Amino acid sequence: MTLRRTVLPLAITLALSLAACQPAGTPPAEGQGPQAAAAPAEVARPSRQYGIEEFIESTGVAGASFNADESRILFSSNKSGIWNAYSMPVAGGEWTAVTSSDTDNVYAVAYFPADDRVLVTRDQGGNELDHLYVIEADGSERDLTPGENLKADFLGFTGDGNAFHVMSNERDPRYFDVYRYDARTYERTRVYENKDGYEPSVVSQDGKWLALGQSNTTNDSDLHVVELATGKSTKVSQHEGQAAFDAQDFSPDGQWLYYTANDQGEFAQLRRVKLGSWEHEPVRSADWDIVAAYFSKGGKYLAVATNVDGSTSVKLYDAATGAEQPLPALPAGEIRGLRIADSEQRLAFYLNGDRQPNDLYVLELAGGEPKQLTTSLNPAIDPADLVDSSVVRFPSFDGMVIPNILWKPHQASAENPAPALVWVHGGPGGQTTRAHSALIQYLANHGYVVLGINNRGSSGYGKTFFAADDGKHGREPLWDTVEAKKYLQTLDYVDDDRIGIVGGSYGGYMVLSALAFQPGEFKVGVNIFGVSNWLRTLESIPPYWESFREALYQEIGNPETQRDFLVETSPLFHADKINVPLMVLQGANDPRVIKPESDDIVAAVQKNGVPVEYVVFDDEGHGFSKKKNQIEGYGRMLAFLDQHLKNAAPAAPAADAKAE
Repeated sequence: MTLRRTVLPLAITLALSLAACQPAGTPPAEGQGPQAAAAPAEVARPSRQYGIEEFIESTGVAGASFNADESRILFSSNKSGIWNAYSMPVAGGEWTAVTSSDTDNVYAVAYFPADDRVLVTRDQGGNELDHLYVIEADGSERDLTPGENLKADFLGFTGDGNAFHVMSNERDPRYFDVYRYDARTYERTRVYENKDGYEPSVVSQDGKWLALGQSNTTNDSDLHVVELATGKSTKVSQHEGQAAFDAQDFSPDGQWLYYTANDQGEFAQLRRVKLGSWEHEPVRSADWDIVAAYFSKGGKYLAVATNVDGSTSVKLYDAATGAEQPLPALPAGEIRGLRIADSEQRLAFYLNGDRQPNDLYVLELAGGEPKQLTTSLNPAIDPADLVDSSVVRFPSFDGMVIPNILWKPHQASAENPAPALVWVHGGPGGQTTRAHSALIQYLANHGYVVLGINNRGSSGYGKTFFAADDGKHGREPLWDTVEAKKYLQTLDYVDDDRIGIVGGSYGGYMVLSALAFQPGEFKVGVNIFGVSNWLRTLESIPPYWESFREALYQEIGNPETQRDFLVETSPLFHADKINVPLMVLQGANDPRVIKPESDDIVAAVQKNGVPVEYVVFDDEGHGFSKKKNQIEGYGRMLAFLDQHLKNAAPAAPAADAKAE
């Protein structure tokens, strides 16, 4: 459960997109000469149904960092079944494994600016207690953040490359301090002691300034800037009413902090504040939320990302003149993980579309065509068998318009109506977006219509819509899902008597709520690590969430003062109403929605005499990141849906699956 405002991260993980013209990987139409007697017969789609193993066989890739001479690029991949760090030549070629873990996932962070040492991060079995490690030139590994029960995160190198900053909660598990590390010796100094519970965000390239966030509510946040040499803190987000302020990046010359804020309207604008004089200036605005912005190292380019109706668009600007830097036309999808090389002569990015997973590209900014470095989709899958998503809307029970992402199977038609699923995202303030999803494509390939609802409270549609679920969980947002079912029933290619509900994290809570509080509406539910008991979840949140504990209480409810309300809105206490088949999937090491949440709801629903299937992964946390577990879990999910929603014979479970 992502119980925070949804803000896209900066720099190497910035998610950006471009509008495009054709789906990635779609074969060109076969041309016919002028003497052709007849057009070839159209191939029925899907030409075949693929097993979950074939979908998961596609390669996951993420992250991008150029080495010092920009001849190689560092990234993460689950090629081996476990996420590890790899590098490859920028010109293309063979991958080199930087790490070779066969247990815990390892994610690449960055090359050092002056040599080929590498920073990586990993936790322990999905517990989210990340440590930062350096991989030396000889391949040896060193934990830069040793200790028990701590969580650390990388904040970036200084402009000269001689140091880098890391935040860690080792001193006080509730709060993150900031440390400056010598890039050669790894000796460190604490440069900011966090006594106020603020959230470190970004450090200026000269190491003089630190931006901090302060969560007041999920809809209201403030922004502070600390001069690290003196410790003097300045609040730079004076505003009236509820508004969200988020730091984006310091200008490389150390003169400005760029930030986003929605205090002047429904959507977040990009502005900047002068360091020292604290004068504000507008930079960019749009009719949607500007969600991220960052500079290239030398300050030549400014990248700005905007959330546009479930997609993310990017513009690259000349920072001095404001002129837009043209970007090439690309296949359909979004550019993600944009990384501008330190030389400012090239950039790397991922292209992600409905019918293709992430593929890594490099582009020379002086001109030329983007070079594709990876081909991630399993070659056994014909991309034409996959489906494109579309944006659809419906009015809810009170007239509020609800946006959604819809995946329609090729085989669904008025003559052959298909079963359907309402898909609920996590959050609460998350968003279902247009993107490749192996699981959703797997379901669509097997004949399921999937409607990804962005119920009230979702991000991306203005601050009023985002705040519309506060204190209403288990009610109005849930009622939107019932209206989503009714919308599906208006589509002539949907079997209106075979509609289920699926969701993960907060979406899993919505699944349980739908079955407990709206019995009879859905024929089946799949709960993926969802909250069943708000009292326990709110009382067991990780200590490092302390900075936004009160904001969370205002969003969901306060277990100290609103126990009756939380009992009323927790499905566990109403589980006797659940009278349809339920599937529950859970990671044993989940720190956000702990395993007892799933244990208890399964035990309670089993008493009702309805089918309940429970699958637990001992080596996962909040999400299933290992290929073997995705194959097990998602394969079982389809078998469960086929048996209880499509009424097909159940498939045999995987031999090594663990069910409880």
